[in-house]
Amino acid sequence: MFSAGESSGDQHAAHMFQALKSLYPAVRGIGMGSVKMRQSGIDVRVDSSGIGVIGLIEILKHYGEIRAALAAMKRLLLSEKPDLLVCVDYKEFNLKLARFAKRHGVKVLFYVSPQVWAWRPGRVATYGKAIDMMAVIFPFETVYYEAENVPVRYVGHPSVDKVHPQRSRPEDMQAFNLDDSRSVVGILPGSRGNEIMRMLPVMLKAAEKLAHDHPGLQFLLPQADSVSDELLNSYLSASPLSVTVVKHQPYDAIQCCDAVMTTSGTASLEIALLGVPLLIAYRLSPFSYWLGKQLVKIPFIGLPNIIAGKPVAREFIQHALTVENLAAEMESMLYDQAYRSLCLAGLKQVKTLLGEGGGSRNMAALALEMLEIK
Repeated sequence: MFSAGESSGDQHAAHMFQALKSLYPAVRGIGMGSVKMRQSGIDVRVDSSGIGVIGLIEILKHYGEIRAALAAMKRLLLSEKPDLLVCVDYKEFNLKLARFAKRHGVKVLFYVSPQVWAWRPGRVATYGKAIDMMAVIFPFETVYYEAENVPVRYVGHPSVDKVHPQRSRPEDMQAFNLDDSRSVVGILPGSRGNEIMRMLPVMLKAAEKLAHDHPGLQFLLPQADSVSDELLNSYLSASPLSVTVVKHQPYDAIQCCDAVMTTSGTASLEIALLGVPLLIAYRLSPFSYWLGKQLVKIPFIGLPNIIAGKPVAREFIQHALTVENLAAEMESMLYDQAYRSLCLAGLKQVKTLLGEGGGSRNMAALALEMLEIK
C-alpha cells in the first residue's frame, strides 16, 4: 500500500512500483496518489491531486479534504490489510497513517525522510516509533537516524535515474517549434494550484520584462500533470507573452532551456541534474513564512543549494520575489558568460554529489527485504 500526497511523491512511488514489479511480478499495489501512480499500475483508491499544499494557512484551507483522505486511507488499510505500507514524503499526514498502521500490525517503510536536519531534529525519535525503516535519499541524512537508533537505509535519489530526456535537444527544439538560434527561457511555476496562483503572475511579469528588453527570447512552460489546463490558461491568456506549453515531457522541455525560473522543491533538483542554470523563487502566506523562519535551521530552501552546501542557484523568497529581481537574475544567467560558467560548474558539483543513482531499484529491493521475499 502506497501513500503519496504530492506530485513528487506520486512520481517516486510510481518509479518504485515499476522497479518492484520487475523484481517481483506478482506484487499488487493500492493506495493514495495521482496520475503517475495510476500509470505505473497502482490501484489508486484515494486521489491526492487536491491535497498537495504547503504552508500552515494553506493546509488549514484544505483541512477537510486532507482529513477525509486520511480517514479513507485508514479504512483502506483495515479492509485490505497490506503486507507493507510505503509512506512517501507528505510527512505529517504519513506520520499519522504510519502510527495507525503500526497499531494494526502493518509494517511501515517511510520513503524520503522528512527534512529533520532543516527543522526540529528532535522529531527523528518521533518518526522512529511509528516506522520499521526510514529510506533516505541524501547520504548525509543517515547520521540523524543512527544517532537515535532508528533503522535507516540510504537508497539514493530517484531523480538521478529518471531525469533523462527522451530525445536530443535539436529534436526537441524541432518538436516544440522553437528556433535554435534564439535563447529559451523556462518558466516552472509549481505543481500545486496554490503555487500557480502565487508564482505564475510574477514569473510572467518578469518574462514580459525580459521579452521587452531582449525581443528575440522564446518562453517555454512544462505543465505539471497535476495542474489543470483551465487554471494555467486563466493566467496565460491574460498575458501578452507568447509561451509554448509542453505537457508530459518535462525533461525534454527543460533541456531546451538556456535558463529557468522555478519554484523550490524536486523540480529545482531535476533542473540542476539537467545542467540548466536556474533561479529558485517561492512565496508563502505571511504567517506561514514567519512560522517557517522560526523553525528552519538551514540557510537555503533550494535542494541544489542544500546538497552543494553553498548557493549554486540564487533564491528569491517572499519579499525578494519581485519582477525586477527575477528578470535581472535571468539576464545574468543568459548573457553574462563568466557568471553563467560559474552557475554551470555548481550544477556539475550537485550531480557528482548525488552519485550514480539506482534509487527506485534500491527501494524495491528494500521493500522485498522487509516482506522477506528472496
